[in-house]
Amino acid sequence: MKRKLTLLASAACLMTAATASKADPSAGQATFEAQDCVACHYTEGPARETTIEDQLAKTGPELWYAGDKFVAEWLTAWLADPQPIRPMQFNSLTDENPGDHPALDAGDAADVSEFLMTLTSGVVEEGVVRVKKNAKGRQIFTKKMPCSGCHQYEGRGGDIMGGRTGPSLVDAGARLNPDWILAYLQQPETFKPVKMMPVFVGLLSDKDMANVASYVANFGR
Repeated sequence: MKRKLTLLASAACLMTAATASKADPSAGQATFEAQDCVACHYTEGPARETTIEDQLAKTGPELWYAGDKFVAEWLTAWLADPQPIRPMQFNSLTDENPGDHPALDAGDAADVSEFLMTLTSGVVEEGVVRVKKNAKGRQIFTKKMPCSGCHQYEGRGGDIMGGRTGPSLVDAGARLNPDWILAYLQQPETFKPVKMMPVFVGLLSDKDMANVASYVANFGR
């Protein structure tokens, strides 16, 4: 059974790669605009939020650095079959995420993903974070800060642990670029100058931030 599931997963990856190889970012931008995705997401930087009111007025996350943040294969698959990333509705601490994000067909998903992956901040240094089971990063994530108060993650034994007020980090290794995680911790004012997540600059060293990024990027691998 495990071998069968592995083969099916491999086939799905090959199909995604084949679709992505034919993807057209220009067509993806046109689809993004035609589907009115711009009603919830903005794609041109820099960050627009200067007050908490600006942040609370948003109905979806900014995507102007999507190419820094996401893994392309994950993004293509998610657009075709979107599953909630946040347990709670965007900008809410009380309302459950309804999980009603529109889905795209495979071709449109590949095109839109290709378009979004062209959007970068220009500040993320590639190849910095080494993904591994990082004991130091785990200690900081679960105890020192602790990040687990707001973010779900898969603990030892496979149990889903952590809080529900922030985006889930279960399978974050498949979704997020490790180097973006580090850049986000180091330069929060670039990506999200107004946010509920604490700023760790001055509280954690760059080495500790790299350990956390390494640990989080290992989730789901």
